[in-house]
Amino acid sequence: MFGRLGGTELIIILVVGFLIFGPKKLPEIGKSFGDTIREFKKSAKAAEDEIKEAVEIESSK
Repeated sequence: MFGRLGGTELIIILVVGFLIFGPKKLPEIGKSFGDTIREFKKSAKAAEDEIKEAVEIESSK
């Protein structure tokens, strides 16, 4: 996801974030973003497991 962003781009994004949200609010936003990504990955893994299980059941018939 961040493979195409270089160091300069990340620094610019952080500076803009500090200017818009301030240094007190930025860690809260980062934590919320991390929690959201973690929950999305967990949901995607659960869906993948359900699909694999359904395929295994169907192929064993």
